[in-house]
Amino acid sequence: MGSHSASQDEGESPFPFPLTDIDRYVLSQTDEEFHYHSWDELKQIIAEHNLSILKRRPSDLRRYMAWSAETKRQYGSMTNFICRERLHWPLLPESTAESGPLFAFRNATPFVDKEDYKIMPNDWPYGLEPGIVHIVVWLKTPLPSTPERGDLTTAGILVVESFVCQNFGEKLAERDGCTVDAVMGDKVMWFKNWKSLQSVPGLEHVHVLLRNCGDDVINDLTGGITPLQEQIKSRE
Repeated sequence: MGSHSASQDEGESPFPFPLTDIDRYVLSQTDEEFHYHSWDELKQIIAEHNLSILKRRPSDLRRYMAWSAETKRQYGSMTNFICRERLHWPLLPESTAESGPLFAFRNATPFVDKEDYKIMPNDWPYGLEPGIVHIVVWLKTPLPSTPERGDLTTAGILVVESFVCQNFGEKLAERDGCTVDAVMGDKVMWFKNWKSLQSVPGLEHVHVLLRNCGDDVINDLTGGITPLQEQIKSRE
């Protein structure tokens, strides 16, 4: 999904989510004027933790806004939709607005049991150069993070890094006949938005970016799931 700061628009808004200054700038552009994120640019953004500048292509942002408005009207929230229609994870009755979505899980430690997480293509990816694919890993259990902004703790970073290396890095390294270290950073990167940037707050997820990995690898990782964005485009 996406990233948006809730601090931008105050009061009643005609938009389904608060628009950032970057969103407003993108909406003033055509697709031809849009600058797509390159791999090197993404690497710098992640290294500097400057995630708020990630942006979608203008036509995709407009689709995302229209879809968000309709989804919130039908389901009440983005979280409800994702849990019911994409993840198929039933919410526990004790889930509240304060607690966020709660699920039955097999192991409280993140990524230990495959039933407690799901790898999917990002339904609404950022505007990335050709060859770059945006994946989201959804979790039933929370990652170690700070209570204020939701940044990963040192322990949380190690947990995610280990998972990404094992599930993405090793797969590409084996295919390419090289080491995991050789593909991490060159073909695999990851990041986690802090709380204010999350379009689905409370539902734990990590973003993974892959470069030049091939459709066979993507389909194997995600089970061949088609992103919502592509489904909507095909009906236009």
